[in-house]
Amino acid sequence: MTEAPSFAQVFKDHAEERGDRPAITFEGSTLTFSELDDRANHMAHRFLELGATLDSFVTIASPNSFEFYVACLACWKIGATPQPVSSRLPDAELNAIVELADSAVVVGVDHSTRPTIDHGAEIAQNAATLPDVKASAWKAPTSGGSTGLPKLIVSGDGSEYTESLAGLGATIGAAPGDTMIMPGPLYHNGPFIWSWLTLLAGGHIALLRRFDAEMTLEAIQQHRAPAIYLVPTMMQRMWKLPDDIKFSYDVSSLRVAFHLAEPCPKWLKEAWIDWIGPESLWELYGGTEGQCFTVIRGDQWRERPGSVGQPISGELKICDDDGAVLGPGEIGEVWMRWTGRDTPTYRYIGAETERRDGWECLGDIGSLDEDGFLYLNDRRSDMILVGGANVFPAEVEAAINLYPGVASSAVIGLPNEDKGNQVHAIIEPADTSAPPSLDELVTHLAQHLVNYKLPRTIEFIAEPLRDDAGKVRRSQLRAERLP
Repeated sequence: MTEAPSFAQVFKDHAEERGDRPAITFEGSTLTFSELDDRANHMAHRFLELGATLDSFVTIASPNSFEFYVACLACWKIGATPQPVSSRLPDAELNAIVELADSAVVVGVDHSTRPTIDHGAEIAQNAATLPDVKASAWKAPTSGGSTGLPKLIVSGDGSEYTESLAGLGATIGAAPGDTMIMPGPLYHNGPFIWSWLTLLAGGHIALLRRFDAEMTLEAIQQHRAPAIYLVPTMMQRMWKLPDDIKFSYDVSSLRVAFHLAEPCPKWLKEAWIDWIGPESLWELYGGTEGQCFTVIRGDQWRERPGSVGQPISGELKICDDDGAVLGPGEIGEVWMRWTGRDTPTYRYIGAETERRDGWECLGDIGSLDEDGFLYLNDRRSDMILVGGANVFPAEVEAAINLYPGVASSAVIGLPNEDKGNQVHAIIEPADTSAPPSLDELVTHLAQHLVNYKLPRTIEFIAEPLRDDAGKVRRSQLRAERLP
């Protein structure tokens, strides 16, 4: 069997074979494959000078930009692992992640204890040859755990361009010379994967700094793009544009529009199927852990409304609380396992896997039909999905409870027309006759939480939130606040 080439070798080949062709277009400028490869070589030498080595973690906190891609490729050039995070993380959260990863270098923001490369910094040119190496893990995104503490989800696959990765790329619409529209934040797992599989295939990324509904439509039309990455929040904002704006753009080039990361309302799914065609709209379900993925196309979804598809890798089963396998239509916990490989698809740093007899559970509740199509009902955990981003109540509660005058707090998700859910905080003051200052509390939270995790609404209550065992029933609190 022929050994799979390293990511570094793939991009070296692209630089030689398609050097002047566009790799990334961003805000009117273009980075060619040759330029991307050269800049990554220079950055790789800088990483080595700062102490990064084979299998080091490099925390990348750059916003959507050329620099983000350059830093990732530079990691693979020296066999290091890119560890992407939001460029807007509060210092406390960034520090916790950097300490967890023991990062060799931090890119994009200043860090007090680690070597740093500021976003947009000039990197000295260095044409010295780099050895062809492969990282043990090609990515290590983060996630907040149910404890409110961060965890790294370290890929079980190295930085080598395997047939499996190439096949996944073909599934999502990555093809040589074709354009993928990328409106999502690159530090998220989905945009990260969609971008790099496109570039590895020799495709072109049209990158937005941040999502804007009309600018996304404009990019599709401008590039005659056949592929795009979406989440339902984006889809909803695009669909809710005035018809004279929305339908003025030509989106007929789209043939693979994937949405993922959060549930899609049925009405929105139907609208998009009618808009771009049932064979062009696709959905993917699976965790960053990668044990199993399901996929469904629009025409299949119309036959099974609400389904998220059948597995294209890995296996699924539905179990009750005691671990017994449930039959078609019965609702229980979704359990997954990888197949066709001898090694795990990931490992955690900072958390433990829920595992049983080789199967793993990420906390989702659902059912399978007789043909093995998965339907999701809810999440077993209390996680809140805000515009496709995960918010764990314990993390927000921990920040609230740090503030003087707070006895206890509970955080729940309430419906939000724009983002699906919004974070709502319920606070029990230490002194019910003198609750904390709302303005000062909000200022405090902004110092500890990234923007999308901040409560959009806050209420103070007089009765105890938790029982004597310290438990709180968030589902009841949420039900009481729904219309």
